[in-house]
Amino acid sequence: MWGFPDPPQITKQDLFKAKYRGVRVSFGYPACPRLEDQSELFRLLGATEAIGVELTEGYMMDPESSVSALVFHHPQARYFNLSEADVEILERRLAVGA
Repeated sequence: MWGFPDPPQITKQDLFKAKYRGVRVSFGYPACPRLEDQSELFRLLGATEAIGVELTEGYMMDPESSVSALVFHHPQARYFNLSEADVEILERRLAVGA
């Protein structure tokens, strides 16, 4: 669908080590540490209405076999981590419009 398939020689070990084109990040992991931010994505996409997946009070998806991710297929995209301090700094800057 994306038009960027993984190369045929990629191994399962390469996929496990994230050696594929782009990055695939998900809420609750280091690049997007706040699981509750997933509620905004669900709201913007109308996910519950479109596909019937709901968020629990703890921001887990129901049915539990559901998954979500932000996928960036740019060849120079790299995985990154945000600490709680990084998130606080970003939120302060967004609040003041800096």
